[in-house]
Amino acid sequence: MKKVDFESLIVFEDDDYICINKPPFVSTLEDRTDPLNINKIAKDYHPEAHVCHRLDKETSGILALAKSTDAYRNLSIQFEKRRLEKIYHAVVEGKHDFDGVNVYLPIETKPGAAAVRINKVEGKEAETVFFTEKAFKKHTLVRCYPLTGRMHQIRIHLACLKSPIVCDELYGGNPIFLSNLKKRYNASKNEEEEEEQPIMRRVALHALSLTFAKMDGTITTATAPYAKDFGVLVKQLEKYS
Repeated sequence: MKKVDFESLIVFEDDDYICINKPPFVSTLEDRTDPLNINKIAKDYHPEAHVCHRLDKETSGILALAKSTDAYRNLSIQFEKRRLEKIYHAVVEGKHDFDGVNVYLPIETKPGAAAVRINKVEGKEAETVFFTEKAFKKHTLVRCYPLTGRMHQIRIHLACLKSPIVCDELYGGNPIFLSNLKKRYNASKNEEEEEEQPIMRRVALHALSLTFAKMDGTITTATAPYAKDFGVLVKQLEKYS
C-alpha cells in the first residue's frame, strides 16, 4: 500500500480547519478498492478531522477538512448556500475563447453508474462558469467556477461545450502525447522501446483554490500548486505552442 505524508500536503491550517493539496489517485473517503483515503490518514493527524467536501479520486488539488463539528457545520452551510468560491483548472481539447460562459444543465446520477448524464427533467440543478486562462494551438487551459457541487459536474459541462477534458475518456476526452504537440517528434529508434506513453495518465483537472469564511468571519483563500503531472502537461503545452 502506498504511503502519504499528510503533513506534507497541508497548505493552510488554523484552530478550526486544515486545507491540503490532495494528490491524484487517492480517494477522499473510504474506497472499497483501496484502503488508503484522505479521511483516514487525516484522523491520524487530528482525531476529529473530517473532510468537508469531495474530490474525485483522480482529481488533485485543494481539499478542506474541519477539526470540529461546529467548524464542519460552518463550512457545510457555505457550500450549501454558495457563499464560498471554488476555482478549478482544466486542460481541454480544442482552442476556445471562454469569457464567462455559463453552463446551467441539470445532472442525473444513477446508482452504480460510472458516468453522470444531463437530464433536464429529473436531474439536479448544476451550474458552472468557464473562462479561458490560456489558449494553445490545439488545447486550452480553462478556469472553472462550479457554483454547485454535483458529481463530475465540470467534466460533463465541458463536454457539453464540445471541449472535453484531456484524458477524460468517460466524457469524450482523448489521451495527449508529446507527438501531438511536437512537430518534429521522433520516436525512439530502439525497437525494444515501449510504445509512446501519454503525458498525463488521468483526467487533467486540478482544484486550484477555495475561498471561504473562517469561524471568526474573516475570509481566507487556500491555494494548491499544480500536481507534478498537471504542471508538466501545462509546461509542455507552453513549450510547443
